[in-house]
Amino acid sequence: MGTRLEKYRNELAKARQKRAEIDEKIKELEAKCMEEENTEIHNMVRAANMTPEMLARLLSQTPDDRIRTLNNESEDTANEDE
Repeated sequence: MGTRLEKYRNELAKARQKRAEIDEKIKELEAKCMEEENTEIHNMVRAANMTPEMLARLLSQTPDDRIRTLNNESEDTANEDE
């Protein structure tokens, strides 16, 4: 009877170890995802030639204001090209 109990305890210890390893892997993957998201955002901001102040102003606007701002900036850029 004691051998079954010992067997279950060993299985439990192994399962806990696997869970700890999986939890660590999840943390690593979450960090990599966040880092990649931040890199993509940074690249988009740089591609749009936005300063940190411009980005902050854009993000503080309502969605409708953002669309108007982006449309106005697109028109201004088109006018400068002419």
